[in-house]
Amino acid sequence: MTISSKIAIRIGRRAIGGHRRLFALLLACLAVLAACAHGGVTKAALRTVPAVDLDRYLGTWYEIASYPQWFQRNCAATTATYSRREDGRIRVVNACRDGGLDGPSRQVEGVAWIASEDQSNAKLRVQFFWPFRGDYWIIELDEDYRYAVVGHPSREYLWILARTARIDPALYADLVRRIEAHGYDAHRLQRTLQPAER
Repeated sequence: MTISSKIAIRIGRRAIGGHRRLFALLLACLAVLAACAHGGVTKAALRTVPAVDLDRYLGTWYEIASYPQWFQRNCAATTATYSRREDGRIRVVNACRDGGLDGPSRQVEGVAWIASEDQSNAKLRVQFFWPFRGDYWIIELDEDYRYAVVGHPSREYLWILARTARIDPALYADLVRRIEAHGYDAHRLQRTLQPAER
């Protein structure tokens, strides 16, 4: 065996050893990530309200705050209006002003239906564009249906809604506390620009 062959074998063994160490390190990292995913840092399942009277829930809601989403970029004066369709499902019309309170109006229409396995009506599915559907979970609801908080099981979506364009600061602070109790990061909330009540 030549000297160059011996050197090549040694380099190869070192490379293999280095790859083994790297592979072992990757396995260790994956084990840590798996432990985090299934361990104590996992958030509890998102809870919804016990019951929703959908007929009382119908009508127009003003968006008070939300987690910013790409499909609501540049929106102001955002509202959501719900009404019954002939097939029993719910017509959803989301509207806003583009770029500010005086901007042009834009809206999108969709459909919602009950997805609750129980009789709570607190879990719905919403579809604006086929075949894409989303979860719409009502996690807070005033007994007089003056405000509601809508979330998603992933906690990546969140909306605070009210029957009026503005709500009392004390109520907003209380809703933020409740949202945090649901496992949401309240720092991600962004207030929605709404016109002053007339």
